[in-house]
Amino acid sequence: VAMETLPSALNADEKSPESKDLLPSQTASSLCISSRSESVWTAGSKNNWEIFRKPIIIMSTGGAIFLFGVVITCLSYTLDLHINSSVFVGYQMSGPAFLSLGLMLLVCGLVWVPIIKKKLKQRQKSVFFQSLKSFFLNR
Repeated sequence: VAMETLPSALNADEKSPESKDLLPSQTASSLCISSRSESVWTAGSKNNWEIFRKPIIIMSTGGAIFLFGVVITCLSYTLDLHINSSVFVGYQMSGPAFLSLGLMLLVCGLVWVPIIKKKLKQRQKSVFFQSLKSFFLNR
């Protein structure tokens, strides 16, 4: 019985004046700004730098932070510092933190590249099938 009253409650909410005030630009799907809204996907041909700029920057930043973490971690174990000194504890705590942050950014950039390539292929297939569809429907 409770299941039957739930859809009628949802229908009443859909007819509320608040839902009529929502503009198409305020819907949940358009509030999330994703890579689909970028001009890379809507424009014709772009060069590789414009397409892969963000992943390259993320990978470069991640690699630099990772190398900085390696240097800090190596310094913490090779320098002759007292174990109770605050510098030793700082090196020992921040080295692995930079290592993990750099590795995370590096992996995110490396994963992002195949995702962009897949989207580009899907976009090319979509344009191809749309042109085929328009060709056969316009005859």
